[in-house]
Amino acid sequence: MQFNAGAMLRPLSKAVLCVALLSSLQGCVAVVAAGAVGGAVATADRRTLGAQTEDKGIDLKAATHLGDIVGDAGHVNVNSYNRKVLLTGEVRDEAMKRAVEDEVRGITGVEGVMNELAIAGPSSYTSRASDALITSKVKLSLADKKTVSATSFKVVTERGTVYLLGLVTQREGNIAADVAQGVSGVMRVVKMFEYISEEDLRSMQPPLQQQPEPRSAS
Repeated sequence: MQFNAGAMLRPLSKAVLCVALLSSLQGCVAVVAAGAVGGAVATADRRTLGAQTEDKGIDLKAATHLGDIVGDAGHVNVNSYNRKVLLTGEVRDEAMKRAVEDEVRGITGVEGVMNELAIAGPSSYTSRASDALITSKVKLSLADKKTVSATSFKVVTERGTVYLLGLVTQREGNIAADVAQGVSGVMRVVKMFEYISEEDLRSMQPPLQQQPEPRSAS
């Protein structure tokens, strides 16, 4: 069965946008709800199913644990990809920033933390809605790019900065960064990829099915 990333991501991006908006507007510690994207994405994801399951668990545990640390004094977004956690948002001071990172590092399964928290007041609802829209537009732009697989990337936007995660080759990472930089509203693009080789990429792709030879007319 052929997987049409562009056809799937258009309705998908609308769902992601709605989830992102709800997450950003409702809580101090936000987690992207992976269940909203359905099973089709899981089958195209380059992470193992075990890693995908662990990432969901890490996100949920982090959201639960960080509520007491952050409270109303900050706004933290938690995104785990292949057991590496990206922290974005705003916290009150350096002590809170360290406390959030230490708490996340202590969660079972976490292999690394990328702490991009800013020391500032919580972002406005307007800013979060703008970030969610940018994320949606970047996803759509990646889906339209035929030289990369859009579902191989995780896109996170914070205050106009787009963070790109994924198991990708350097070629794919550079293409995705260029695509994201061309989206209106994007101020900066940060690549946080785990790089794989082109050979690794070929081994991940399903083998091409041979078409049956046409029968000759008798």
